[in-house]
Amino acid sequence: MSAVKSGDTVSIHYTGTLIDGTVFDSSEGRDPLQFEVGSGQIIPGLDKALEGMTVGDKKEVKVPAEEAYGQPNPDARQEVARDQIPEHIPLEVGTQLQMQTQEGQPIPVLVAEISDEVVTLDANHPLAGKDLNFDIELVTIH
Repeated sequence: MSAVKSGDTVSIHYTGTLIDGTVFDSSEGRDPLQFEVGSGQIIPGLDKALEGMTVGDKKEVKVPAEEAYGQPNPDARQEVARDQIPEHIPLEVGTQLQMQTQEGQPIPVLVAEISDEVVTLDANHPLAGKDLNFDIELVTIH
């Protein structure tokens, strides 16, 4: 039976949890996740953990923040004058909104703070700065 190596296309079932056990993502009830190992399509810590696995193998992987979504970047937070945000847009801390770059690319942002004058938007990945756990099962090597 062959083992996974960089460049292989694989399918996995997975459940991702935070350190406290909260599930943030899972393939349960869906098709397995398919991607090319070593191509940068998934977080580096999970990518590395797959090498050497064979079909049917299951494994628990602990991925530190640096090998997941990195640490939060303070430059990814932006203050916007509250009167610059249209009134029909709901403003509550934790609300996800979408902005556009100057090139028109959509960027998901989270409302991080609200004051009478300013709304602070955060474009960091919601899992930035968090260590993650994954339970994975290698379903196929294509």
